[in-house]
Amino acid sequence: MKIVLWGTYDTGKPRVRLLREGIRKSSVQLIECHTDIWSGIEDKSQISSVFSKLSLVLRLFSCYPLLIWRYLRLPAHDLVLVSYPGLFDVLVIRCFAWLRRTPVAWDVFISAYDTVVDDRRLFSIHHPAARVLWGLEWLAVRAANGIFMDTEAHARRLEGLFRLRDGECGAVWVGAETEKFPVAPATAPQPERPLQVLFYGQFIPLHGIEYIVEAAGLLRDEKIDWILIGQGQETQRVREMLANAPVARLRWLEWIDYPDLITWIQQADICLGIFGTSKKAANVIPNKVYQIIAAQKPLITRDSPAIRELLRHNPPCVALIPAGNAHALANAVKSHADMLADHRTTRCHADLANKIDAAAIGVQFRKWLLTKENFKINNEN
Repeated sequence: MKIVLWGTYDTGKPRVRLLREGIRKSSVQLIECHTDIWSGIEDKSQISSVFSKLSLVLRLFSCYPLLIWRYLRLPAHDLVLVSYPGLFDVLVIRCFAWLRRTPVAWDVFISAYDTVVDDRRLFSIHHPAARVLWGLEWLAVRAANGIFMDTEAHARRLEGLFRLRDGECGAVWVGAETEKFPVAPATAPQPERPLQVLFYGQFIPLHGIEYIVEAAGLLRDEKIDWILIGQGQETQRVREMLANAPVARLRWLEWIDYPDLITWIQQADICLGIFGTSKKAANVIPNKVYQIIAAQKPLITRDSPAIRELLRHNPPCVALIPAGNAHALANAVKSHADMLADHRTTRCHADLANKIDAAAIGVQFRKWLLTKENFKINNEN
């Protein structure tokens, strides 16, 4: 089987890298036809200046003629795959793939409309920009012959948003680059060391940073160090919260390099997932959760239909709490602190490591292909 990975997909995102590596590990010949326009842009919604937006749009649309020319010169293949962010890519490639009688699959991964309007609330649903974005995405999900998201819950959400048939959208997990998030070597207990609680990620509503800050305030008198790593849409709000109610044991780093994340994870006693209350927050399993599981660290995150797809049986070292509840978060942290004080430790997530690596993601992708009869792909190759 030959698959062409086509477009302006963002190789800075673990989702894209894992999907690409997983497909290769599944004995599929993957041909890349790619132009990088996203290098250095971590949070696309925070491109604020008119000049930056126009520059990005020009870069995006000026790269398509060459990408199309390169695609038309490629050898025969079974499928064109468009990955994140592919809203415009899938609309552009559809007619050229049709000319070559090749189906198109789109890894939607993140709905631009759902993110901008419902989750981050940058526009109201009645704003003209929101209506245009919904229309573009409505068209894009129909331009592809097959689409998939990162969880079953997220897939059902997309179907509801864009009036698709039940089951039309598939699911392939994000997974983790497990080689970059190894388990820390065993060390002797340090009874006098403060408990370290770590959050890292973009400061966006989905993550619910305000509940972490509030929980830290509730436990300000405990021997617990809180470490926040990140910045983004909610940065100013977090600054104001800490200015109004300082937390002496909270440390905030606005940026660290991706390769250095594992050091902070391994040093932490507890790692935090997401706590936002939006519908999107209920339907995703973020990168950090997979990475924390790969590193076999205790995890506290919000309960949701999506997280239950991965953590069905309440495994040890996991606390699933109500969304948007700082008191529940504080109680979960305190419970874990008490457990460590009693020297009651348990191995974390050992049974999940081989379910979230690149090879497992490749298997999920191939299984999804088998469900798409309209692709007419020889899956035995």
